[in-house]
Amino acid sequence: MWVGSFGGLGGKGWCAVVDVPISGLPTPFLGTHTPKLDEKGRLILPAKFRDPLAEGLVMAKGQERCIVVYPMAEFYRFAAQMQTAPSSVSGVRDYTRVLASSASPEVPDRQGRITIPPMLREYAALGRDLAVIGNISRVEIWQLDAWNRYLADKEPAYASQSEEVMPGRF
Repeated sequence: MWVGSFGGLGGKGWCAVVDVPISGLPTPFLGTHTPKLDEKGRLILPAKFRDPLAEGLVMAKGQERCIVVYPMAEFYRFAAQMQTAPSSVSGVRDYTRVLASSASPEVPDRQGRITIPPMLREYAALGRDLAVIGNISRVEIWQLDAWNRYLADKEPAYASQSEEVMPGRF
């Protein structure tokens, strides 16, 4: 994320976009990209996503039949949180089993490609046309038509959800 102040308005303005990262915070994954899946099940990561994923990533089943992609450090943080959840709760056990059993660590090659395992490609019904979206701390891989249907269904309620999802922040 990039924020800073600007000199307009007598130096009293703020929140302008500049080229200075916020110290200590990871850069969020943003945007929608539409790459193609090759015949070997490989995806070329969008250029904006390559650096944060270069050290390694974990792909797993996501909600709504997408594939979720975590930077390795984010996945470890998430896994540590899951380990504190009570295993006596059936839903916790179910969720962690599905997530962990579908998880696949990967390191992008020099061209920024990752191979999506067949089990995950089948789960998300991936064809050649994909939507790769930034979702702040993670990336999601969708079959393009499924993403377009999801967006058409959910986007109308977007504006009214801000107060419900993030009370007092907007």
